[in-house]
Amino acid sequence: MKSKSIRWPALAFCMASTSLLALVLTPKVLAQNPQPMQGSPSTPTQPNPMQTNPSGASGNNTQMTQVQDKMFLHKAAEGGMAEIQLGQLAAQKGGSDVVKQFGQKMVEDHTRLNDQLKPIAASLGVAEPKQLSKTDQAEYDKLNSVSGDAFDIEYITTMVKDHRKDLHEFRNEQSATTNPDLKMAVAQAEQVISQHLSMIESIAQQKGIVVPGGHHGRPSAQ
Repeated sequence: MKSKSIRWPALAFCMASTSLLALVLTPKVLAQNPQPMQGSPSTPTQPNPMQTNPSGASGNNTQMTQVQDKMFLHKAAEGGMAEIQLGQLAAQKGGSDVVKQFGQKMVEDHTRLNDQLKPIAASLGVAEPKQLSKTDQAEYDKLNSVSGDAFDIEYITTMVKDHRKDLHEFRNEQSATTNPDLKMAVAQAEQVISQHLSMIESIAQQKGIVVPGGHHGRPSAQ
């Protein structure tokens, strides 16, 4: 009986020590391995904004298209102004009737094209240019300093290069824009520019002026 009375308190002490040790070690174990217990609710994952808002990508595309439209309209307005002023110069100083007639046609057609694009540009907040760009002003000054055959060669060369470039840019914009009014106006302008290019390339051929690649112009070898 004496031996049994000693064993029970010892056993109780061991059990209490084990429970106390478990209480001390449990926070440390959880800190080292924070995985949830099987069957316990897991922490919900954060939603992907692109999945919950599928219109985000299309919204960004729309903004990018509007920026491209604005850049195009600004360049088109500058180019149209240059075609009109250079055309006026050609109608006055052209060394041949065909150059004078073509210059007058540039004034009339590009005035009409500019008027068609103005309200669309205004609706997108694109301001109308007040003066020629530095490049166009330099070309105007160069043409204004020559006359006769020299004027015709320079003007025809410039018109071939400009209309090749313009036709390429108008075709790109026509296929890229999602603005229905702009798409229609650009498609109509593209037809006019294509006609201008055919006309000026024909005039260049008649005059023996070669413009390879639309970058350089020179009289062909006689």
